[in-house]
Amino acid sequence: MMISELFAKGGPVVWILAGYSLVALTIIVERLIHFALLGRVPTDFGKQARSALHVGTLGKLTARHRGPEVNVMRAVLEASGEGIRELSRVAERVGSQELQRMERGFRTLAILGNTAPLLGLFGTITGMIKAFMVIEAAGGRVDAQALAGGIWEAMVTTGVGLAVAIPVLLILHLLEGMADRRAQSMKACASLVLERLPHAPEADEEEDAVHHRDGGIHAF
Repeated sequence: MMISELFAKGGPVVWILAGYSLVALTIIVERLIHFALLGRVPTDFGKQARSALHVGTLGKLTARHRGPEVNVMRAVLEASGEGIRELSRVAERVGSQELQRMERGFRTLAILGNTAPLLGLFGTITGMIKAFMVIEAAGGRVDAQALAGGIWEAMVTTGVGLAVAIPVLLILHLLEGMADRRAQSMKACASLVLERLPHAPEADEEEDAVHHRDGGIHAF
């Protein structure tokens, strides 16, 4: 069956579903390009970061790499240098921003994938209505050729709706998995910095509190 015949037989619902597929394809291509250009840290980056933290050269290490993990670590280092004490909140805020950038367009893909079958079902209902209207107009005498138009529209829209929804939802789950893996990697890198960052403000605060308690004890 030719594409032109598909659009002619399917009616306006097929044109709407074609718009769905065009929007979804645009988002998918853009997201794949985004992930490809996002940058990825090497597999032994955690080991390199621990060594850099030990000698105080983590800033130089992050300058040689790019990606959301590096952005989170760099933000924590900058906040520590500025004397900010709530470093965990800084890591959470920057990580949330990076995740939002990676998940941009996911909601639209979910809407397209979930509503495409419903739109196809709507086309099926309208096609069957047309078929029964033909039967009623013919006084109950069924003419297969007269019914063909409504049945064509009913079947085509269902098939096109599923053909749009299935790949969109599958690719959406693939993209969500990619974003989740990067989110876990960001969390691991942030935890590494927060746990091992020397002279972190939180650590200094806890140390001051211990000295204060010890001083109070000795005073008594």
